[in-house]
Amino acid sequence: MDMTMLGLKDLVIGDKGRVTGFNKQGRAYRKRLLAMGLTPGTEFSIVRFAPLGDPVEITLRGFSLTLRKDEADILSIEKI
Repeated sequence: MDMTMLGLKDLVIGDKGRVTGFNKQGRAYRKRLLAMGLTPGTEFSIVRFAPLGDPVEITLRGFSLTLRKDEADILSIEKI
C-alpha cells in the first residue's frame, strides 16, 4: 500500500484514495467539499476523467460525484 501524499490529478482511472485534508488556498471551497461528503478519512475511487481532464468523476459513500479541476486541486489525498 502506497501512502504517498498526492492530489486527485495524480491518480488514474480505477485508483482508490483517501481524503487526508485540504490545501490552505482552498478555503472558499472547503465547506462545499465537506458538505458533499469529502471529509478526512473518506475513501473514494476514480471513475473517469473528461477528455481535457476537467471534470473528474469519483465514487464515494455509494454515489458518484463530479469535481471540477479547481475543486479537486484543493483535496489532499493518499493512494490506497
